[in-house]
Amino acid sequence: MTKIATAGKETILRTLFPGDIFAAPALLGNGIAPATVTAETDVQVLTTEREFLLAAIRQNPEIALRILAVFNQRLQQLHDTVHGLVSERAIVRLARFIHYFSLEQGTKVINNSVCLEKRLPYYQIARSIGITYEECVRLFKKLKPFVSYRRGGKITVLDWHKLEAMASGDEID
Repeated sequence: MTKIATAGKETILRTLFPGDIFAAPALLGNGIAPATVTAETDVQVLTTEREFLLAAIRQNPEIALRILAVFNQRLQQLHDTVHGLVSERAIVRLARFIHYFSLEQGTKVINNSVCLEKRLPYYQIARSIGITYEECVRLFKKLKPFVSYRRGGKITVLDWHKLEAMASGDEID
């Protein structure tokens, strides 16, 4: 899910996963989608009309509670992101991003190392955590003792405990 600033810079707001709701603010608000969603693979998208959704909510209020839970989660993520941009070092945001994707997208163990299932190119990571491409490359070099990055976005966690420590803001020797 991306948004382009008036200056032309694209920012990746979040990565959606199977079953995620998107564009609900457009459906429940002014009809304008707040961002652009681009699929990386073939997907099926279920759409609905506002009147149909409101009628379904009247029949089953649980639907509204589920939508509110999604909005609450995203609001918390937004709060965490803004807080991170203002108060956390970029390397902590990078470690947290890698940790998040390893949990969300899964990993596989190869030669006693944890490899992320999803490939994450530098540009995608940089746009997701509010840094430049060049800074992303530089930060991965600092993570080298416990995270390996190979061409094409293949990330291997060599020391899971150090990655978790870095993601929680601890200083690493």
